[in-house]
Amino acid sequence: MSLAAGMRVSKSVPAISYISVLLLYFSFYTITPVSSKSLQDDFIKCLHRNTYVEFPLKKTFFTPDRNASIFDDVLESTAQNLRYLTNSVPKPVFIFTPVHESHVQASIICSKKLRLHLRVRSGGHDYEGLSYVSQIETPFILMDLSKLRQINVDIEENSAWVQAGATVGELYYRIAEKSKVHGFPAGLCSSLGIGGHITGGAYGSLMRKFGLAGDNVLDAKIVDANGKLLDRSSMGEDVFWAIRGGGGASFGIILAWKIRLVPVPETLTVFTVTKTLEQDAGHKILSKWQRVADKVVEELFIRVFFRVLVGENGNKTVATSYIGQFLGEKGTLIEVMNKDFPELGLTQEDCTEISWIESVVSNAGFPQRSPIEVLLQAKSPLRKEYFKAKSDFINEVIPTLGLKGMFKRLLEEEASFMIWTPYGGMMSTIPESEIPFPHRNGTIFMTNYYTGWSETENEKSANKHIKWIRDLYGYMMPYVSSNPRQAYVNYRDLDLGVNKKSTKLSFKESQVWGAKYFKNNFNRLVKIKTKFDPENFFRHEQSIPLYLSRS
Repeated sequence: MSLAAGMRVSKSVPAISYISVLLLYFSFYTITPVSSKSLQDDFIKCLHRNTYVEFPLKKTFFTPDRNASIFDDVLESTAQNLRYLTNSVPKPVFIFTPVHESHVQASIICSKKLRLHLRVRSGGHDYEGLSYVSQIETPFILMDLSKLRQINVDIEENSAWVQAGATVGELYYRIAEKSKVHGFPAGLCSSLGIGGHITGGAYGSLMRKFGLAGDNVLDAKIVDANGKLLDRSSMGEDVFWAIRGGGGASFGIILAWKIRLVPVPETLTVFTVTKTLEQDAGHKILSKWQRVADKVVEELFIRVFFRVLVGENGNKTVATSYIGQFLGEKGTLIEVMNKDFPELGLTQEDCTEISWIESVVSNAGFPQRSPIEVLLQAKSPLRKEYFKAKSDFINEVIPTLGLKGMFKRLLEEEASFMIWTPYGGMMSTIPESEIPFPHRNGTIFMTNYYTGWSETENEKSANKHIKWIRDLYGYMMPYVSSNPRQAYVNYRDLDLGVNKKSTKLSFKESQVWGAKYFKNNFNRLVKIKTKFDPENFFRHEQSIPLYLSRS
């Protein structure tokens, strides 16, 4: 018996009129205020009526009314941006952590019945906190999928099923348990929740060889707005296309992905070479990187990490670190580098030969020689902080004059960093329309801008940091993609546009941010959304809108 068949699912809702769709989309739900305790009690009763698997209340329900400290611990457990945990930010009336797939199905039914807005979190790494905060409607509840983290690896089939709450680090570890020559091309940060990660496409250090994680998904389990559990066959190819890069929480709740494993050599080579502004006078090394990073052999992945260094005398410089990973031995790597990028001056001493799983640990930011078991810990090795981030895609080499202005602005913000991620290789051969993620052929690299600050800084100081990154973003406009200026949906940026409860956001207005994330794929996403979730149940500040108006 399927999970859906084992539930008491309510009858299908009759088709609603076009006017009703408009009212739902623009006004969402009209909710009569009730106490959070009453909402939780009604929700629990509803769950009991609609699921056949019991759930331990003390381990699955958390509310500030009953145990504030535990509620805060659960809310903060995977939230990465402290900006969205402050007292002024709306909090869910309660948190539900399902322990069985049927609990997720029942939660959809009960949320609709009680007219509760729902946010869903698998990893909490979204830059704008959209998976655990709603600033457009209240009350809302949070469903945290962290207890759904089963992973089944099948080496003979070159595949694995992984539940949404599992982290990228756990997935890598479980693959390595079974094989030294299998991997998966997902993200570098080990604490990413796999459920939401792949919904944005998901890039990593294997992308130039094998494409994105979203390019290597074979099947999925998703719960739709009626509480039905669907797989690839029953959801249809349009929806399967949409969820592999169309952004999280617009079409349904991802419960699990079936992924294709990829071959990796037993020996990889990694290196880091750092140059200061003074050591790269005239930006010759950085300029050469721009010309070759997307054109070298696809086994080679060299990202660039920029950070500000402050000396004891107060003098500042920018350290530019070239962080490389090569799918092969260091002797071959040196030959490639001497041919294509001799300006970096890479030597045998700079190189370390390791296994793929050891490279995963290194890329995640753990200290050298950390045991691979650190991948099983849910927390990131990077500290949480208050931050703002933005992204861009670059299609032409940034000239020296542009680089000088960029470095000048970096020196103004000590807590900033920037990452350049190379494209090319397999990324250039996959069509833009293969999945919703469109940033393919013609992209040299992607850049991620970041600034952070501490809790001790006041609101005025925090606003200065945000202004700085917006100013840098504005300065970079002549040097990045245009028509549209592209952005990465997994690096959500509400500066690009917001679905507001009180605003009648037209389809044309939503295209402003939709085109940045998805280019021409946005129109198809909107059509699929309108057909698959016509009541707009799954919604947030930048969810895919319904196709209501062209004006």
